[in-house]
Amino acid sequence: MSRLRPALILAGLLALCFASSALARHSHSSRSREAQSNSDTVVGQYDYYVMALSWSPTFCETHPDEEDQCGHKGYGFVLHGLWPQYENGGGPQRCVSDAEPDGKTVAEALAFMPSKRLINHEWHTHGACTGLDPAGYFNAADRAFAAVHVPPELKAPQSAMQTTADDLRDALKRANPGLADDMLSLHCSQGELVEVRVCLDKNLALRSCGRRMRTGCPLSAPFSIPATR
Repeated sequence: MSRLRPALILAGLLALCFASSALARHSHSSRSREAQSNSDTVVGQYDYYVMALSWSPTFCETHPDEEDQCGHKGYGFVLHGLWPQYENGGGPQRCVSDAEPDGKTVAEALAFMPSKRLINHEWHTHGACTGLDPAGYFNAADRAFAAVHVPPELKAPQSAMQTTADDLRDALKRANPGLADDMLSLHCSQGELVEVRVCLDKNLALRSCGRRMRTGCPLSAPFSIPATR
């Protein structure tokens, strides 16, 4: 039995070497696929925008450390982002760019996206893929935010509201003539409104959403819209 031990040890070492080699090949292959995927992304090549409007009170329930946004009272809908999208779903992200939003751009963006951290994140994740420079991207985001009107009852509710997906869509459509059900989606978490997403063309006009845009709020049960504070 003792003569078998060196052979067993050698076999174990060989198996370990083969496994390590296979893992290295898999890792290299994964990096190659990721690099290929990134290289296929063409900056400025996309079909439309999704504008995400975040309901600030819900956001602040889970992000109390976000002082820029949550240290102030009265925010209702704020801009989460303006995302370039493909017609078939998804969109380009994290395109390489050396550009950074300057102080003037950040100061102006804080009026509708009240978080310096979010401004930086949205530029690097989405804005750099649009083909615009930071000032142009946030100017487009500002115009998009101003183009979609918030229903009066949602501008600064002082108490929590109960609503349904149909009622919220109807309120948004009354405030925005031309807005249709296939141009927006609603998103909830734990029975509360988190976000409304509206689809816009490259000229920031309302348009139908592409594929894979699905509402994430209950279709029949009511959900809550927390009060501003």
